[in-house]
Amino acid sequence: MLAAVLKSVDNLVLEDVPIPEPGLGEVVVRIKACGVCATDYKAIRGTRQNVTFPAILGHEPAGTVHTVGLGVTHLKEGDEVIIQPSGFCGVCDDCRAGKTHYCRNAFTTGGDGPTDVWPGSFAEYTKTRANCCFLKPPEISFDGACLTEPLSGAWKGVVDYSDTRVGDDVVIIGVGGIGLLCLMVARAAGAGRLIAIDLSDYALENARQLGATHVINPARDNPKETVYAVLPNGPDVVVEAAGPIQAVELTRDLLRRGTRWNVFGITTHETFELDGGLTHFLEARMDASFGTNPRAMLRAIRLLQTGLVDTEKIISHRFPLRDIHAAIEVMGTGERNKVVVNP
Repeated sequence: MLAAVLKSVDNLVLEDVPIPEPGLGEVVVRIKACGVCATDYKAIRGTRQNVTFPAILGHEPAGTVHTVGLGVTHLKEGDEVIIQPSGFCGVCDDCRAGKTHYCRNAFTTGGDGPTDVWPGSFAEYTKTRANCCFLKPPEISFDGACLTEPLSGAWKGVVDYSDTRVGDDVVIIGVGGIGLLCLMVARAAGAGRLIAIDLSDYALENARQLGATHVINPARDNPKETVYAVLPNGPDVVVEAAGPIQAVELTRDLLRRGTRWNVFGITTHETFELDGGLTHFLEARMDASFGTNPRAMLRAIRLLQTGLVDTEKIISHRFPLRDIHAAIEVMGTGERNKVVVNP
């Protein structure tokens, strides 16, 4: 099969590799679409350094079942499926408590986090455990379905953890791909005023088209003053979906009493300060969200199936696998949104 193999930093090579064979409880999926995540781009460029070479990246896939291993009874060849990249054992204490993204025996297909990394989906075929596959409803396209994993993370952070409710005033800091998914989930959850903050006018225009009631560019306007001009009582929910430590600091600065804030975007080990007494008296509730789990995946599929969220609206570029180098170049530009590779 054709695969994009990362040999070293900035050395992504297209080559023929063997099609994987499924073991006990495993399936091999013919990949139809795979989203490109910022963590993939960082791994290729060398800013994410927890990569063991050679590696096949790509952890946002959808496709059709190619072969099934022994013991697999709920899937058959030809089934259209969505892969949850974060694999889990199902028997450790965390899995049995329903927190499979904490699994002590976790693996990932082409992703980040666990030390056990299986080949990902910048390839024509991917092997995973059958319990990581979800049937794709026929009304969802493969391109739309491949973004189920990031959508599920957005649902987990915005709704399940930060408890966004009908009428809540919500601020999303950073409206790239994941920020726009958070924005669309907040809108579907019934957000009242929905403010997007970003340094990119291109991103802000996307946010406006997808439901933001107000947009703020900190390069032109003081973000705290502008937020509080729109929301004199302050926001109910603030989601940091940008990544830089300055976005986390802005999240903190926007808090009023009782704000629920989610540190979603940052993955680097940087520090910020909290005033202990102010934190005590504000009673603001901080959450964070990483990865996904089966419950979140099912909710994301429901959002797609019912049309409450349309992930195809945030796809700006599509490339065949043979043009993956062009896809990576686009990832480094300002005017792009979600990039999808079609093996």
